[in-house]
Amino acid sequence: MSLINTCNLGCVYCACGQDEMRESYILQQSQALPAEKMLSIIGRLHQQLDLQTLRLTGGEPLLYRDLATIVNGALQFGIEDLALTTNGVLLEQQAETLRKAGLKSINVSLDAIDEATFFKISRRRGLDKILRGIDKAQECGIEVKLNTVVMRGINEHQVLPLLDHASGKNLKIRFLEVMAMGHLHENSKDYFFSQQEILSIIETRHSIARLPRKIAATANYWQTAKGHIFGIIANETAPFCGDCNRLRLDSFGNIYGCLSSNTPIPIGGAAADSAELTGKLEQAMLQKQIFKFTGSDLSMMHIGG
Repeated sequence: MSLINTCNLGCVYCACGQDEMRESYILQQSQALPAEKMLSIIGRLHQQLDLQTLRLTGGEPLLYRDLATIVNGALQFGIEDLALTTNGVLLEQQAETLRKAGLKSINVSLDAIDEATFFKISRRRGLDKILRGIDKAQECGIEVKLNTVVMRGINEHQVLPLLDHASGKNLKIRFLEVMAMGHLHENSKDYFFSQQEILSIIETRHSIARLPRKIAATANYWQTAKGHIFGIIANETAPFCGDCNRLRLDSFGNIYGCLSSNTPIPIGGAAADSAELTGKLEQAMLQKQIFKFTGSDLSMMHIGG
């Protein structure tokens, strides 16, 4: 569930430039759904689907003013597996509040562990803020996992340093193949770095063993000889479309059955009518790909990532 369609970073795989981010921010400020409406939609979806998991995303969800209200409200519905994906810039300030609201799990997007590469991929300074935020979240008792998008020519040299950092902090890390989304829809291959290439880098230093894949899991997992577990989300070379059980809700109340579809299905008004909502959900399910993710020109910043 995307709470907001703007971000305080400008990562090269998500936002194509300052103008897009500025326009997104203006759009968000005027049209973002209030917490009451968001919770109403969550409640109706949970009643209809008996949701097992809800992941709050953006844009950058820590920019959403009533985030703690959403967290607490969703837990009150009985959704036990509630998680958040964030870039971590504001995590140090908000971790304690979110933990008190009931949040137990956070994924932090961390694409580099040195300042120069971090700036190259995010177009912002402040890596130290993110690292302090991760430490703060762990201190508060929140489980933290790391996500790293690996881009050829930009940060593939960060795979081993990030794996070592995650291991030293007792964090799981997942490396992601770049996705053909938004402005990269037609040229993602220019930056593509495959699962096998990531494994080849890791195997220069570690002996690894493949772990069984769970049903509907997005990531494949391995364990090093020292016991550290890492994953790879390989949507291109090892697609998981066949058993995908996810739906996405954007910050305007539109649902999508697949990232490869840029056709929004509005459910805000349908949330009060069970039959109409069922029809909308069935429509979203028909968007799912059978064999392979194909991408979309819709930015992850808008659909939720």
